[in-house]
Amino acid sequence: MERHKSTPINSILDIWLRQEGLETPLLQHRMIVGWPIVMGEAIAKYTGEINIYGNTLRVKIKSPALRQNLMMMRTEIAKKMNNYVQAQIIQDVTFY
Repeated sequence: MERHKSTPINSILDIWLRQEGLETPLLQHRMIVGWPIVMGEAIAKYTGEINIYGNTLRVKIKSPALRQNLMMMRTEIAKKMNNYVQAQIIQDVTFY
């Protein structure tokens, strides 16, 4: 009996998503949903709308003081968010 090499289903799914152009939108959605996980519930409760435009994550922060503090940590936050989805999706974070 001849054995064939088997391919894990997650590899097949990754290839299919990439071919259909769905990989980036899926990762962007995971990043938006993952905001409270990465940043914590304390920050998440002051968070409004979250969007991704181009390579920028845009986050509405309801507290001006918190917004100012987060602005100083933009680069670190972008790295954390990219690490969360294990891909280079964003390059910058803006707060409004």
